[in-house]
Amino acid sequence: MDGAQRIPVLKVGRVLVVPIQVDMDDQMVISLQERILSELERTGARGVLIDITLLEMIDSFIGRMLSDIAAMARVMDARTVVVGMRPAVAITLVELGLELRGVETVLNVDEGIRLLRDELDGHDDEDEATLLGELNLFGESFNRA
Repeated sequence: MDGAQRIPVLKVGRVLVVPIQVDMDDQMVISLQERILSELERTGARGVLIDITLLEMIDSFIGRMLSDIAAMARVMDARTVVVGMRPAVAITLVELGLELRGVETVLNVDEGIRLLRDELDGHDDEDEATLLGELNLFGESFNRA
C-alpha cells in the first residue's frame, strides 16, 4: 500500500472528506490528488473538505498542489475548503509567497461543513446534522480547532 492510500477519501453526503493525518512527500500528494479527482468523478460529490489539522509542515510543492486540487475540483463543479491550518503552516505559506487560489480556509470541520452547505443547492439542516453526525464517527481529529 502506498503512503497516499493511508489517507482516506471519504464521501459523506455530497462532500468528500480528506483527513490528512500523516506528513506527505511529493509522490503522496500527487497520488492523493489523483484519488480525490477520481472520487469526484465517481461519486459526483460537490465539495471537498481537506482537514490538515495534524499537518505540522507544508512546503511549496504541497501548497501548490492544494491550489491545483481546488482548481481541478472547480472544473469538476466542486468547491474545496481546507480546515485546521496551524499558525506555523500559515506563516510558512506566506513566507514562501504562496497563495492558495481557489481554496477557502476555515478553522475547523464544523465551519467547513457550514461553508460547503451554504454553497450546495438543496442542502437543508437535517442533511447538515446527518453529515456532522457521520463525521463524528471518524474521531476527535475532525473536531479540533
